[in-house]
Amino acid sequence: MSADISLRGLFNDNFLEYASYVIKDRAIPDAADGLKPVQRRILWSLRELDDGRFNKVANVIGHCMRYHPHGDQSIGDALVALANRGCFIDTQGNFGNDITGDQASAPRYIECRLTELARDTLFDDRVTLFSESYDGRNREPVLLPARIPVLLLLGAEGIAVGMSTKILPHNFCELLHAMIACIRGRSFTLYPDFPQGGSIDASGYADGAGKIRNRATIERKKGQKKLVISEIPWGATTESLIASIEAAARKGKVRVSSIDDFTSGKVEIELTLSRGGEPDETIKQLYAHTDCEMVYSSNIVVIRDGRPVEESVSGLLRYSTSLLLEILEKELRLDLEDLNAKIRWMTLEQIFIENRIYKGIEEKKTFEHVQKAVRDGMEPFLDGGGVTDSEIDKLLAIKIRRISRFDIEAHRNEMGEVRTRIDGIMEDLADMDRYAVSWLQGILKKYGRSYPRLTRIETFSDIDVKEVSLRNLKVFYDAQAGYVGSAVKGDISFEASEYDRIAVFENNGAFRILPVAEKHFIDGNVEFCGLQDKERVFTAVYRDRQTRVAFIKRFRVESFILEKEYRFIPEDSELLYFSDSPGGTVEVWFERRKRMRTYKEAVDISGILVKGVSARGNRLGAGKPVSSIKILPPSGDSGAGGCESSASPAEAPAAAEKAPGQCCPAQAENGDSPGDAAGEPEAPPSLSIKEVMEKAEALRLRSQEALKLAGQESQRDLFEEIGKET
Repeated sequence: MSADISLRGLFNDNFLEYASYVIKDRAIPDAADGLKPVQRRILWSLRELDDGRFNKVANVIGHCMRYHPHGDQSIGDALVALANRGCFIDTQGNFGNDITGDQASAPRYIECRLTELARDTLFDDRVTLFSESYDGRNREPVLLPARIPVLLLLGAEGIAVGMSTKILPHNFCELLHAMIACIRGRSFTLYPDFPQGGSIDASGYADGAGKIRNRATIERKKGQKKLVISEIPWGATTESLIASIEAAARKGKVRVSSIDDFTSGKVEIELTLSRGGEPDETIKQLYAHTDCEMVYSSNIVVIRDGRPVEESVSGLLRYSTSLLLEILEKELRLDLEDLNAKIRWMTLEQIFIENRIYKGIEEKKTFEHVQKAVRDGMEPFLDGGGVTDSEIDKLLAIKIRRISRFDIEAHRNEMGEVRTRIDGIMEDLADMDRYAVSWLQGILKKYGRSYPRLTRIETFSDIDVKEVSLRNLKVFYDAQAGYVGSAVKGDISFEASEYDRIAVFENNGAFRILPVAEKHFIDGNVEFCGLQDKERVFTAVYRDRQTRVAFIKRFRVESFILEKEYRFIPEDSELLYFSDSPGGTVEVWFERRKRMRTYKEAVDISGILVKGVSARGNRLGAGKPVSSIKILPPSGDSGAGGCESSASPAEAPAAAEKAPGQCCPAQAENGDSPGDAAGEPEAPPSLSIKEVMEKAEALRLRSQEALKLAGQESQRDLFEEIGKET
């Protein structure tokens, strides 16, 4: 038991130590100088080797191995990646190409050195804290005194234990202008700037906590059905971009017949459109289905004061600004100390030579007597102050040539210049904000033109992937087997894309929304099978099984969960009619009752309000039991667009084979005859002789009235109606 506990404790301690090491010393950059340890060691090695000339990368790697314990391969890869950012390392030779994805040459063939920007902004030994290297033989900087926000300038990406970071690169000039605004207490906004250009939509950037969209630059070639890609998204290469376009073309998502890569110094990828392809539509398809548009999520995790923390872009910039002020103040105070020490020595030297104090040591026989003579000679001129032994030694080391050629006037002028510099530093220390702004403006003036913004900031119009997707999949429905999908063989088909959805409505009142797949089992009792559209309006007429009261409803399906079964009519109901046709008339026939004067009702389908799928609908015939219905087409149609819901027993099989989505005959249930349920008028009930005579007399009176009041056309219509009723 004790061994188990000790082993568990050992594992926990070692894992925690390893996690801490990976986070702090490998994967996550420090917020102070914006560098990972390997990057810091590379730049420091270049500083130690710096003589203005290029150094073999192999030599730099070898020198860096004095500080970095992880081998030459990791150092070489990090150096090439840092050099390709183009800010702090000048290159000579083939360092690869981030645009094409080409690899760099071997370290023995390529050379590098520090840039002038690196020398001006990253180094000052006086304010640098050093520590021992991993083997104790050398000293390396704990942090470089970076005076600019290196982390936001270069960007960073790393995966540690339990955390990761992804920081997007920003523009050099914009960062320095933001620092000036921060010092002056003004607001600022920063957006990424990618070295590969293109355009970005930063509306969701959220100060580095959100996402950003980066699009390639695609232009139409005049007079030809061709497109030219001249800039690509950050992180993509011409090879990966072409591969994504080819994959989309094979799947039929993009109408492109050929791709030609003419990339040399600049990106130039030429796309030839296939027959039927439109340039504007193809550009949308490229953004929707290929790497021509990429989305990046920013996640700013940095090491700050020895601990990993989450930061924002503005928070990082304010932190860098505060470090700038701190570093500049330290440098000014060190400069002030140096100038004060210089003016002190110049004063001592002037007194020593001008007052010929060196003459007093000629007869002294011991060194102690010499020191005393100098000290006694200097004290009257120092306003009560004295000289130290080290200062006396330095005075005694002045050569005779210096004494003989000493120019008192020139010496005083030089001392005046030093005092002027001291006064200037004192003024700067009294107003550090002004001094820091002046320093930043000087850096901008010197290097700003070398770092223009490469990425355009735009607001992208949203591209509906479903709308721009080509419907290149043939979906079949097999009513006999009860399957629907792209791998099904059936007589009924429709075209769809992989982003479309299939709506299936069954005659039992259930429906499902399915994704486009090779095969779905949906049974064979289907009223509608087609593409789901939120704007499509369905019409359903159903009857309660107990009360036989009918309802009509028009509805849309706007929200759903894929493959979940829903109902569009109550479970205790039977469906009489279902269609997605926009209009027509429902002729409702009621069950015959004594003293019933109206046996039918006509309802205009287009006049029914469109509601949700769960709505009950409008009750037909004021709650009278319904025997059957008949669907009439809209006026002016010659029967097309609707079908009668009446069918004889011989016609019923043919009606059942109608295409999904078209109106189909309602099927009789509970022992009803097909004609009763489908829409043929019910046979009148048996009547007594007296009732028959009364009905005949009423019809005779109506015919006589018609003969008097109407012409022959009206008479004929009335006779036809009377014939139907008899």
